[in-house]
Amino acid sequence: MGKFLAILGGLAAIVGGVLLVIFVWWTPFKILVKGCIPPVLVFGGLIALIAGISSIKDAARTKKLEEEAKDEKPEAKA
Repeated sequence: MGKFLAILGGLAAIVGGVLLVIFVWWTPFKILVKGCIPPVLVFGGLIALIAGISSIKDAARTKKLEEEAKDEKPEAKA
C-alpha cells in the first residue's frame, strides 16, 4: 500500500508544481530558464569538444598500435 501512496503523492506533487509554475510563478520561471540556457550550452559544448578530442587521440593511438603490430609480425616469423 505504501508504494501506491508514494506514486499518488508523486503525481500530486507534479501536478501541484506544474500548476504553481503556470499560474503563480510563470515570469520567474521564464527568467530562470533564460538564465540557464547559455551556461548549459557552454558546458555542453565544452564536454562535446573534450570528447571529440579524446576520440581523435584514441583513434590515432589505436592506428599507431596496429601499425606497430604489423611491423612486429614479420620479425616474429624470421
